[in-house]
Amino acid sequence: MKRLSEFSKLSPDVFNACINFDKKTLSAGKLSAKLKELIAIAVAHTTGCPYCIDIHTKGAKKAKATKEAIMVATALKVGSALAHGVNALIAFDESN
Repeated sequence: MKRLSEFSKLSPDVFNACINFDKKTLSAGKLSAKLKELIAIAVAHTTGCPYCIDIHTKGAKKAKATKEAIMVATALKVGSALAHGVNALIAFDESN
């Protein structure tokens, strides 16, 4: 994460556009900032990005979310693993 600023030197306009897009997207609008951070936690678990998990969990805590959001995101990741496990079972049973 410390090296992100290198992008601002390589392509300042694009880097600033990305940063501004992120800030505007996560600020309160029709959805609250808290809800947006909760969505971000779930997506971060799905993508497996440790930096996003860290940043958005802290953002959700700041917005007064509880640890329950972490369990919801974790449960969905477990559900995904089980669903993929079913695909593996089917492939195993169909193979010769």
